[in-house]
Amino acid sequence: MYMGGGQDFNDVVIRKNRPSSAASRKPGAVNQALRSGGQVETVKKYGAGGNSQRSAAKNTARIDDETEELTHERVSTDLKKLIIQGRTAKKMTQAALAQAINEKPQIVQEYEQGKAIPNNQVLGKMERALGVKLRGKK
Repeated sequence: MYMGGGQDFNDVVIRKNRPSSAASRKPGAVNQALRSGGQVETVKKYGAGGNSQRSAAKNTARIDDETEELTHERVSTDLKKLIIQGRTAKKMTQAALAQAINEKPQIVQEYEQGKAIPNNQVLGKMERALGVKLRGKK
């Protein structure tokens, strides 16, 4: 199959593309259209200009009327006493118990003071280290 001499003598036309819609939104392009008498349509978009929450007035009344106290569950006094009794029965310090369960001494301290939020993993480690049942039915 012979394709010819290898030259393509067809005309090639290169044109400049029309401005994109983003370019037509530039302030300079809008001003030029206004000066030349072209028709310019401007539309105010709701919530344009970011993520500002200007409609907060609806929710503020609902939040003000909210009376429910939202707090995390803390360690009960029974659990605190069980941990302290189990630790003293094994003759361990808080630091020794913390080392035995691979936690910081501050964690053991918070559990014994009732400030900690109960975590089943930590309670399970304490049960194994102290030999005392801390979770579930007694």
